[in-house]
Amino acid sequence: MTEILSRVAPGGGMLYPHNGIWPEVHETAFIAPGSQVIGDVVIGAGSSIWFNCVLRGDVAKIRVGENSNIQDGSVVHVDGGGIDTIIGNEVLIGHMAMVHGTTIEDRGFVGLSSVTMDGCYIETDGMLAAGALLSPGKRIGNGEMWIGRPAKKVRDLDDDFKAGMLSGTHHYRDLAQKYLSELQK
Repeated sequence: MTEILSRVAPGGGMLYPHNGIWPEVHETAFIAPGSQVIGDVVIGAGSSIWFNCVLRGDVAKIRVGENSNIQDGSVVHVDGGGIDTIIGNEVLIGHMAMVHGTTIEDRGFVGLSSVTMDGCYIETDGMLAAGALLSPGKRIGNGEMWIGRPAKKVRDLDDDFKAGMLSGTHHYRDLAQKYLSELQK
């Protein structure tokens, strides 16, 4: 008997089990080639995991809601102490981000090359700016922008800025569907 060690996800990325638990990926999600999704991970409808990302749900779970995107080269993991990583709906995670043991509510934003550490929480419409480091246990409030290493609140976001962030998630959702249709020809 030959044991199946991996599966190809919609889009060409790879799925791997851990402790007998396989990732669950909605049929409309896009997992780009080069991406690795391992263990107790659930990815919702219309979400996209871009090239060379790693989502490793081995010692706790990872949940990605609907129409969220995790951009190229990002790493999503969990805390060994059992802190899950929960990513809501319409979340945008920029290229090369590190999200570790963090909850990000709907429409949250994690900028390019930024880092969230164990026990962090980003509320709805909260933004961690590019290159920022959110140290363990910090909480970004609803509609707040945090910048720096370590990150600190700099201002509240206005409605136009929030709408711009949301249009970014819609752009990635639509782009992922184009990739899926091209790869299925």
